[in-house]
Amino acid sequence: MPPRHVYVHVPFCARRCSYCDFAIAVRHRVPTAEYVDAIKRELELRALGAGSAVETIYIGGGTPSLLGPDGVHRLIDVVTARFPPASDAEITIEANPDDVDAAAVAAWRAAGVNRVSLGVQSFHADALAWMHRTHSVDQIAVATTALMDGGMDNWSLDLIFALPEALGRDWAHDLDRAIALAPPHISLYGLTVEAHTPIARWRDRGVAVEGSEDAYETEYLHADTTLGSAGYVHYEVSNFGKPGWSSRHNRGYWSGASYVGLGPSAHGYDGDTRRWNEREYAAWLRLVNDGKDPIGGLEILTPDNHGSEDVYLGLRTLDGLSLRPNERAAVRPWIDAGWASLDASRLRLTATGWLRLDTLAASLTMLRSR
Repeated sequence: MPPRHVYVHVPFCARRCSYCDFAIAVRHRVPTAEYVDAIKRELELRALGAGSAVETIYIGGGTPSLLGPDGVHRLIDVVTARFPPASDAEITIEANPDDVDAAAVAAWRAAGVNRVSLGVQSFHADALAWMHRTHSVDQIAVATTALMDGGMDNWSLDLIFALPEALGRDWAHDLDRAIALAPPHISLYGLTVEAHTPIARWRDRGVAVEGSEDAYETEYLHADTTLGSAGYVHYEVSNFGKPGWSSRHNRGYWSGASYVGLGPSAHGYDGDTRRWNEREYAAWLRLVNDGKDPIGGLEILTPDNHGSEDVYLGLRTLDGLSLRPNERAAVRPWIDAGWASLDASRLRLTATGWLRLDTLAASLTMLRSR
């Protein structure tokens, strides 16, 4: 399938957050020109682009806003020269609150950006410090004001829940603060401990770094109720949007659409094959500068792979999954438990069901493979 979406990974960060296991490169001075030139070379080496217009471009990271307004503009020019955006394309950049001011917003809009994903994570100062975030609570309001005053109508706010109880973070208060800013979209992520992260090392020393399983479920369900009451649609496991403001780029992933990944660790999918680039910035850069495809690996999907992905992706969204006639009896216990609902032949998980997504998807996949 020709690509409908483009993801560009910008690996640079000022510091590593305590929970982060993403492919990042901590730099005090960001090598913007070097990076953008390498993205241009990757496009040329892989002979990408020159096809039909794409629906979305997503610049993620890392911290893309560290490229600076001029760097973002040049990066978008390089990408859109090969992948022209459709007239109504969604072009997103991830940003930290401390990088957002009126000048940055104006420059991003001039470059074609029409959506910003803001990494807020919490409105609690001690929690921000514990997470190694570089912004303060006060900078959140400054950033959101700059977005709205600058005409950036489409923006999202990220929060992390299930933090350790010892921090004293008030989750209900954080949700209320987020709602008061009236973002069109909110994403929520439960804290998980990944290997080789600072919090994994803290845990190994016996320090509590996660909330309990009960707290995880309680906070998730509280968010579902609170944001629903505020007019947000819980349209995917981790995502809430005002009507008409869902993330088109992420919806592309969940629908099985084709996409291109550029930059270190970026993944791509053409409908049959998944490929991913070298994870570390130095390795990716070296390959590109040597005139080589920076591929790190690939996987050709089998019919069984496609089937299991269809189940998992369908169940993780509010759109749900079309059930086969012989599957209705098998999912009846889920419905009786309040984990799912069935409308005609469409199975949709509830918020409680989404907490059990992996188990339910595996059960249905196993049933379909018989």
